[in-house]
Amino acid sequence: MSPTPTGRLFGNDLVLTRTFRAPVADVWASLTDPARTARWFGPWQGDAGPGRTVKVQMVHEEGEPWMELTIDACEPPRRLAVSAVDEHGTWNLDMTLAEDAGVTELRFTQHLTDTGSVGDVGPGWEYYLDALVASHEGRPAPNFDDYYPAMKDYFEAQR
Repeated sequence: MSPTPTGRLFGNDLVLTRTFRAPVADVWASLTDPARTARWFGPWQGDAGPGRTVKVQMVHEEGEPWMELTIDACEPPRRLAVSAVDEHGTWNLDMTLAEDAGVTELRFTQHLTDTGSVGDVGPGWEYYLDALVASHEGRPAPNFDDYYPAMKDYFEAQR
């Protein structure tokens, strides 16, 4: 079964949400603990903290490159904002967590400089966030080929 895209474009903000049957502290660890981020995105190394830069390995990207990621805000266990600049552009990401009765919602926002690349970016974040859910639930990671280019038109139609 093919995954269904869920992301929405609000102006220049691409917003995706995921729900976890877990306390906020557990989901926070999935976003911030290098051993746990390695399961769905890639490991990171460095001295983390607001205003500091860490190196993150993009294990699902060609060549598994390392990139520098600046921590713009870190408010455990509710909000993490990070930014980076690479050959694909500027990445401004904001992740907020809210828990209610043992269920935690992740609201993931990428603040885009423009919406021209949303057809390429959206499917990637759908994939990564589904990989996060799979790793959290102990299931195998999804297959990127099920996301791109299949979801490209969905995201481009929102521009």
